[in-house]
Amino acid sequence: MNDTAHKGTALITGASSGIGAIYADRLARRGYDLILVARNRERLDQLADRLTTATGRSIEVVAADLGNKADVRRIEEILRTDSSITMLVNNAGVGGAGPLLVSNVDTMEAMIDLNVTALTRLTYAIAPAFVARGAGTIVNIASIVAVAPEVLNGVYGGTKAFVLALSQSLHHELASKGIRVQAVLPGATRTEFWDIAGHPVENLPQGIVMSADDLVDAALAGLDLGELATVPSLPDAADWAAFEAARAALGPNLSRSEPAARYGVRQ
Repeated sequence: MNDTAHKGTALITGASSGIGAIYADRLARRGYDLILVARNRERLDQLADRLTTATGRSIEVVAADLGNKADVRRIEEILRTDSSITMLVNNAGVGGAGPLLVSNVDTMEAMIDLNVTALTRLTYAIAPAFVARGAGTIVNIASIVAVAPEVLNGVYGGTKAFVLALSQSLHHELASKGIRVQAVLPGATRTEFWDIAGHPVENLPQGIVMSADDLVDAALAGLDLGELATVPSLPDAADWAAFEAARAALGPNLSRSEPAARYGVRQ
């Protein structure tokens, strides 16, 4: 049993295995009750039983396919109406490793539906409630491909760039209202992701592959530090700060009344 102070309820998507299941374990041990969302009910039940025994927390499982609009609406309703929810972990997602030109466009559309549309709808469902309470945490699992889209499939990189941009915008709008927002940018992580993407993790240089346990522990440490963007493998936080400073430096010149002189449009 765990006597850690109760911290409300965390709803975690993609919770039946990998990163999501580890978030469930760590958050239960931190004092959260859980609502676990994934397609595989059997895995969810097994995880819930194990964590209830280990932590004594209240754990609800909801079998749902977030690629299905009706199922997304069900989870939205939970987020809108359950006032115990204090954290949303948008972890559900799918990836791709193949080149764009050999990828099936219907599969790419389904990736966008899950990685972008479902995540956005769930975030919109909970954000007003968090603002009304003046507190709440939104954790969005992005990827290093958000800033390095050349590494894997381009649509996958595009979806994760969206997740990062949305998180940055949410932080800008909601931080003053007591809402914490974090984007987590994992590199290669030892999960089922790679098998599903058709590129087994064993084929990767093992020096770049992090365990899912270490990934989640680092991500939660980053959350505790108040980081907006957490790259678990990045040795020096100053590197990300420099990246953000370079982006911010573009700001004054991103929108002006005349084209830059280097284009020779106006003489």
